[in-house]
Amino acid sequence: MTTIKLHNTKTRKREVFTPIDDKNVRMYVCGPTVYDRAHLGNARPVIVFDVLNRLLRHVYGDGHVTYVRNFTDVDDRINETALKRQQAGAVGSLEELIRERSDETIDWYHADMDALGALRPNHEPRATEYIDQMVAMIAQLEADGFAYEKEGHVLFRVRKYADYGTLSGRSVDDMIAGARVEVAPYKEDPMDFVLWKPSTDELPGWDSPWGRGRPGWHIECSAMAYELLGAHFDIHGGGNDLMFPHHENEIAQSCCANGTEAMANVWMHNEMLQVEGKKMSKSLGNFFTVRDLLEQGVPGEVIRFVMLSTHYRKPMDWTEKKREEAEKTLGKWALVTAEEIPSPMDDEFIRLLGEDLNTPGAIALLHSFARQKEFKKLRAGLDFLGLDLASWRAFFDEKDLQYDKYISMDHRSIINTLLGERFLAKKNRDFVKSDHIRDFLTEAGIKLNDNPDGTSDWESTSDFDPAKLEAIK
Repeated sequence: MTTIKLHNTKTRKREVFTPIDDKNVRMYVCGPTVYDRAHLGNARPVIVFDVLNRLLRHVYGDGHVTYVRNFTDVDDRINETALKRQQAGAVGSLEELIRERSDETIDWYHADMDALGALRPNHEPRATEYIDQMVAMIAQLEADGFAYEKEGHVLFRVRKYADYGTLSGRSVDDMIAGARVEVAPYKEDPMDFVLWKPSTDELPGWDSPWGRGRPGWHIECSAMAYELLGAHFDIHGGGNDLMFPHHENEIAQSCCANGTEAMANVWMHNEMLQVEGKKMSKSLGNFFTVRDLLEQGVPGEVIRFVMLSTHYRKPMDWTEKKREEAEKTLGKWALVTAEEIPSPMDDEFIRLLGEDLNTPGAIALLHSFARQKEFKKLRAGLDFLGLDLASWRAFFDEKDLQYDKYISMDHRSIINTLLGERFLAKKNRDFVKSDHIRDFLTEAGIKLNDNPDGTSDWESTSDFDPAKLEAIK
């Protein structure tokens, strides 16, 4: 069996992964708060843990992995949008409009992540569907002295949990000194965090032993993870911005409520995303959503390929140069794998992924397969990484191309690579580049037979000049 090694944030080292039960490997990943479109940074953990999910299923079997990723649908921003719609005359109660907004944004999220080749998790729980479980967990914490109620709020006593700070590697006093901590009259200690808070009559709320209110953010994941995966499971993942306070708080409340030493054995965190070397932000004008890129004609496979080209524990920089290079590479690979049936998975490819998801190493191996013309292995590796090039291959269907028998395979490869670049240029409405490639091929003695759907075939003319093609190698 393949050995999988994963970097465990909690121990600060790479460890051999040994599941609690190899017949039911369990993973929880913090999902989105569904108040708007997913931005590009939101896509990184989806893609990272999708690859891990695929690797676990390959090693342990499809039916032996349970992957949970939640939706947070209790949020002030969702409430605000629903309230604005109600004030504008939308039909329905505020609760109905909130549900409508959540349904809308979840549908957007699914469409965008599907376009990136991400498989759906086994379970996608919504916070609003697990309120009873949250109330029960909070009540248990209060009964055991780990939580207290004051002024309609229920708070967790951070100093009652001796291991608080182990994940992020900081003591409670260091956290107070280095962070903005909310000071409130209902808190016994500035570090105590909210498990339950009161709701006004105008906002959504649920009945509880502490009055009408709603859950704090952190308790949501603890309750859903417990309900779907149990008190102790294998892997918990998310972006490194969640390490503190969210994941730190999850561990504290889960271990105290469930009486366990650990919530998850392995904690994994992906690094953040930049755009052209800068933090993505609206103020810098470099903020965009996944849907923005898709509507600009950037294929989902290109977004995924660029993401996987950087190791998940390193900052990932999205650049136009990387996008262009990814399009060229995938165009070439779509062509050469069009007629190939995938071979069994290459052992070295799986070994690389087993080394803490070394996707850059796996992609480097795909380049090696392409150079060595091992196209069956290339096709298998692409499929494994979720890079489905079916729509690209349809364009490059070699059975419909009329090759001149006197043109070498190397020259044909150059021609078809250029046709791939032209296809993408037209898709992106870059007609200047598209026309430039057409004119270059015409000068080289290649006649293109275009139709409304693209280039159906090509043929050489009496003016064919291989030297012109070789000049661009």
